Amino acid sequence: MMPPNKQNIPSQDYEDDEIEEMQDTDFKKFMIRTFRSFQKQILELQKSLLDRIENLSHENEILRKNQNETQKLVEQESVIVKRNQNEMKSSIDQMTNTLESLKNRMGEAEERISDLEEREQQRIQSNQRKEEEIRNLKNIVGNLQDTIKKNNNIRVLGVPEGMEREKGLEGLFSEILAENIPGLDKDRDILVQEAHRTPSKHDQKRSSPRHIVIKLTTVKHKEKILKCAREKRQITLRGSPIRLTADFSSETLQARREWRDIALVLREKNCQPRILYPAKLSFVNEGEIKTFHSKQKLTLPPLVRPCKRYLKMCYTQKHRNTAINMKEGKGRTPTSKRAWEAQSIY
Repeated sequence: MMPPNKQNIPSQDYEDDEIEEMQDTDFKKFMIRTFRSFQKQILELQKSLLDRIENLSHENEILRKNQNETQKLVEQESVIVKRNQNEMKSSIDQMTNTLESLKNRMGEAEERISDLEEREQQRIQSNQRKEEEIRNLKNIVGNLQDTIKKNNNIRVLGVPEGMEREKGLEGLFSEILAENIPGLDKDRDILVQEAHRTPSKHDQKRSSPRHIVIKLTTVKHKEKILKCAREKRQITLRGSPIRLTADFSSETLQARREWRDIALVLREKNCQPRILYPAKLSFVNEGEIKTFHSKQKLTLPPLVRPCKRYLKMCYTQKHRNTAINMKEGKGRTPTSKRAWEAQSIY
């Protein structure tokens, strides 16, 4: 509420004495002017108050409206928050159930894996036993073949084709004995029961000569001849080197060949290696004879370790292949000393 302006007050101010001295006409006029002035101020003040009340009502309406909207928003957000909380709780429950299910499945999987590992171990052991039985059966079959079919046989390697035309294979064998083992050729107890080349047909494309198989009447004579050949170390026919060996089965020959690298190293170190029947390695170490049936159980002397590296330095692949090929009846006759040493082990 605004105080009345001085301009709205009657322009002429009167003292109390002057008012008392006024005449009635002047006093009336004064009162009328004063009343109108106050009336005008009251009207203006009333209008101002009404405007202010209207403004306040409008502002109050806006505030009430905003309050309602805010309350609705709060209620909506509360609903959304509660819904999200429920969803999160449901998700957490599902995750907990899933984790529990996964734990159970992992436990079952671990049990199955454990069972499978046990079964696999049993299967491996069973296979190992079967393989061992198969190896034993092969050894038995090879021994039977060596005993029944080839027990009295001697195989001669490196004799050129056609040399038997003059004396025949039996005559060549007698010549070999006379040239290398004097006295045995005159032993009348040593009788050749059969002699032939193997294979029976000569392949013209093959440069190496076929082997000669000599079948004697007794095992005793075969062992005696082979022992003398091992002691002489190098057997010749008319000055050319040849080879005398027992006539083993293919399985026995393969088993004996598996010792070749180790035997070469042992011979280089003067360990006197020998391949015993059917396929055992024997050598001398510190004055003691040691025999091994398999490479897995073999323990080499310290001087010949590692054997593979030493083999690469002492024996070339050429010499090894030459020895093996001659044993199989393939390739040319070896001429170097190392090749003959490699071949003579087998």
